[in-house]
Amino acid sequence: MVLLLLLAVLLAVCRSGHGFSGTCDTCGLRPMAYQYGGTRVVGGTDAPQGAWPWIVSIQSTWYVGTGHICGGSLITPQWVLTAAHCFDHATKTMANDIALLELDQPVQCSYYIQLACVPDASLRVSELTDCYVSGWGHMGLRSLQEYVEPYRVLQEAKVQLIDLNLCNSSHWYAGAVHTHNMCAGYPQGGIDTCQGDSGGPLMCKDKTADYFWLIGVTSWGKGCGRVQQPGVYASTQYFRNWILVQMGLLPAEAPTSTPYPVYISTSYQRPKPTYSSPFRPCPFPRQKLLNFFNLLQELLQRLRGKKA
Repeated sequence: MVLLLLLAVLLAVCRSGHGFSGTCDTCGLRPMAYQYGGTRVVGGTDAPQGAWPWIVSIQSTWYVGTGHICGGSLITPQWVLTAAHCFDHATKTMANDIALLELDQPVQCSYYIQLACVPDASLRVSELTDCYVSGWGHMGLRSLQEYVEPYRVLQEAKVQLIDLNLCNSSHWYAGAVHTHNMCAGYPQGGIDTCQGDSGGPLMCKDKTADYFWLIGVTSWGKGCGRVQQPGVYASTQYFRNWILVQMGLLPAEAPTSTPYPVYISTSYQRPKPTYSSPFRPCPFPRQKLLNFFNLLQELLQRLRGKKA
């Protein structure tokens, strides 16, 4: 009985080890992911609460009231990264389709509010394989007369990164994709940013640690889930220096359109290693402890049966 009590205390300590410090001093973490056992491999289904804690809904006032128009990602407590075409960005080529929104007041990070990580040039984005898009649906306005209600529950879908040369080949986008873009989806179609939003995030899990990178901003695509017509995204790695300049974290004379990629050293958006983050892992895998607990219960029941 004493062993059971000690083990129960140990499990409780491990659970609280995922507690949150309440500060925005790191990025890419998902505190609530521990509650449902990690990311689900899904396609256009409801996302669990708190699954993507940096995503935001950008809304505008329509004749029917306030409505969702685009997605975005919180990259600092006071800045949201989104797509320029959500606003007055008159270009047929969709070049440089990236924008920043400054909030009136900074947000307070919590279990459900976290910052996204914008990668620098040292991250090998093409090697990331565990990638997702998320959002509330289409732009929300089909015509001036008809408002289309977006999904009430955040949607998520797993996607694959697609080589830019393949994406730009003659049977795909035939050169329409810029060098500062990325492609993600599936060659056979079926899932793309029809399950997401303009301005919403393309996110990939780090290969060695338990946090996510914001690698792209949803920009454009032909149709919805068509064969060889994947979603096209603005590369956050390419625009990182521009982002820093706009937020006042780099001097304006810093190069913002130099050959891809360029790395300027700053302390901005450096994810802390998992062991030093506010979400400290339990020293033992929790599932193994639970299995041990169940085995111990069975052993005690057998011992009691023999005594009887």
